[in-house]
Amino acid sequence: MVYSPAAEKYNGEIGEVVLGTDGVKVGGQKVLPFQGFEGEAGNHPIIAIEVLDVEPEGWPEALVEAIGQDVLGDPVAWAKKAQDEWGADAVCLSLVGTDPNAADRSPDEAAETAKAVSDAISMPLIVYGSGNVEKDAEVFQRVGEVLQGANAVIGPVKEDNYKTIAAAAMGFGHVVAGETPIDVNMAKQLNILMTNLGLPADKILVDPSTGALGYGLDYTFSVMERDRLSALLQGDKVLQMPIINNMAKEAWKSKEAKVSAEEEPAWGDAAERGILWEVLTGVALLMGGADVLIIRHPKAADVLHTTIGLLAG
Repeated sequence: MVYSPAAEKYNGEIGEVVLGTDGVKVGGQKVLPFQGFEGEAGNHPIIAIEVLDVEPEGWPEALVEAIGQDVLGDPVAWAKKAQDEWGADAVCLSLVGTDPNAADRSPDEAAETAKAVSDAISMPLIVYGSGNVEKDAEVFQRVGEVLQGANAVIGPVKEDNYKTIAAAAMGFGHVVAGETPIDVNMAKQLNILMTNLGLPADKILVDPSTGALGYGLDYTFSVMERDRLSALLQGDKVLQMPIINNMAKEAWKSKEAKVSAEEEPAWGDAAERGILWEVLTGVALLMGGADVLIIRHPKAADVLHTTIGLLAG
């Protein structure tokens, strides 16, 4: 006897958002993640590889070796490698160097880096700030301006700086990633604020804040699940935006991804362990409804691409 599951009836759909200038689309689902037997499964999730504007500090040796010391500290070369060698679908430039508590790079320096990376690649560009609400607001006014025409994703946009960054996105034609702290109602509120400001719904990605495997992933997953159930089953239009998960930092700062085999012999090879931690975090997020995953390791990108292909059929 062949099991044939009953198709769920959905009252809503996830809107499509176009990234970049070559027609890359995310969203468009009319069913829960990878449930294509029930209806239209929409566009496949995409993998963005993270590139830093400054040389990273404290990264596991195995991750540094996989990326290559030759490109660390050179975001343009790093981005080109992600595109040309690692099969990324997009590049995420993280402007961690703009953090006032770190290098405190200026908005002009950030804009120069973002423009150089954008000009060097042909795929969609995502630009994330340091997370400092005041500095990010300053940075994205300049970054948005120099990237005009690139249809980039800029963020994280938060309730404390959405007016400035969303206005820059509208003025220069970009998509925003609206970040809230793992809470469905707060995500709805931010989306309402941005659309009331005039930002179209098809220019918004939802960043629910992301915890890694063993470090809050269950909270992230449950919020994503509630988000998708509300959007698809209840037809809540305020939540019908694709989801972006900025997971790279969280996965690779976990103890399990950083500790060497010498420190914890029973845990096995550190290089394989770090990749697995990132992959398993990513797979869980895909099942929760992720449309864009931001990751670091090239091998993790390979495995996640294969996983997406298998799940999507």
